[in-house]
Amino acid sequence: MRTVVWFTFCLCGLLLMPEAGASVLQKEPLKLGAERMEVVTRLLKDKRVGLIVNQTSILEKRQKHLLDALLDEGIQVKKVFAPEHGFRGTADAGEEIKDSRDVKTGIPIISLYGKNKKPTTEQLADLDVLVFDIQDVGARFYTYISTMHYAMEACAENGIEFIVLDRPNPNDFVDGPVRQTGYESFVGLDPLPVLHGLTVGELAWMINGERWLKSTPDTCKLHIVKMKNWQHGDPYWLPVKPSPNLPNDQAIRLYPSLCFFEGTNISVGRGTYYPFQILGAPDAQYGDFTFTPTSLPGFDTNPLHKDKLCYGVDLREYPFEGGLSLSFLLDFYNKAGKEQAFFFSRPQWFDLLAGNKELRFQIIRGMSEEEIRDSWQPELNEYKKIRKKYLLYPDYPNVEKNNTPER
Repeated sequence: MRTVVWFTFCLCGLLLMPEAGASVLQKEPLKLGAERMEVVTRLLKDKRVGLIVNQTSILEKRQKHLLDALLDEGIQVKKVFAPEHGFRGTADAGEEIKDSRDVKTGIPIISLYGKNKKPTTEQLADLDVLVFDIQDVGARFYTYISTMHYAMEACAENGIEFIVLDRPNPNDFVDGPVRQTGYESFVGLDPLPVLHGLTVGELAWMINGERWLKSTPDTCKLHIVKMKNWQHGDPYWLPVKPSPNLPNDQAIRLYPSLCFFEGTNISVGRGTYYPFQILGAPDAQYGDFTFTPTSLPGFDTNPLHKDKLCYGVDLREYPFEGGLSLSFLLDFYNKAGKEQAFFFSRPQWFDLLAGNKELRFQIIRGMSEEEIRDSWQPELNEYKKIRKKYLLYPDYPNVEKNNTPER
């Protein structure tokens, strides 16, 4: 008997010994807010429901869209609200989205990227609750979070519940200039840095808690269905591309740094199969790599420098781990040489993306990335203090557990 016990003890010890570099404890698999269906159905039972969803609103474990999953559960979904790029995520950036009906279910689809970016009182009249379940990419100028802000305003004004089904942030960093007063736009409604370091649930809580809903003194009745087994800093690879021109993880990682080029005469690869992974313009001084933007349905039908041979750089294999870098922008500005006067071809748009006009002038004055970054720090440090109040998940380093509006 003693021999059996000793053998069992040794065997258990061997099984528990980690491999070199591996964790002793195996982390439980991620469970998205939408996948906690027992919580979601309890919140929605016997209520008239509107959904703000798109092609990313997938329950990964079931490989099923949230709309279909809720209908299977007997939830009364009355209508769908679609953000930029539409319900199926196939429209070009900036393209007007028109109202329609879902072919599969017949449920009305109302555009929040057409005549109105905010649900109207009439559109909400037959609803008790509005549910937001869209994958964000963590950048202030990615417009899905602006759609969420306006929806929260509409819910506060009309006494409608607002529920966020939380998802990870694949660009989970806090960095960049904070949007200044006077630069509010659909690519920067709230005073956030370029990389806000929040999930959409945490951001909704911040918008409510900081009373950033400008059209009403009220807050909206907010519920957040948290994820399970996720914390800040955990990597996350998106199973569905969040928009036509972010087709893979490399594009998503580079997007916060390359989006500034949208206010310049440098192509980010729209009109190719590698958007936000290549850079160039029709001038040989920008690099040896060449590409030609074309009208490309499903990506971009009228890209910058359409049908022109562009010279630049290929970042598809660039070992970029994420975060915000100004190195690409500064490099191309310096390469422009005599063409620097024409580099910022859309200066107002560049300033809205940056959230200020200082960044453009800092680049023109020849400031280094380190000097520019130093200028962000005071406001960025203040933002970090605010952010801590709204964390629903452990930060790095861990923070104390907050009281949250989650159910």
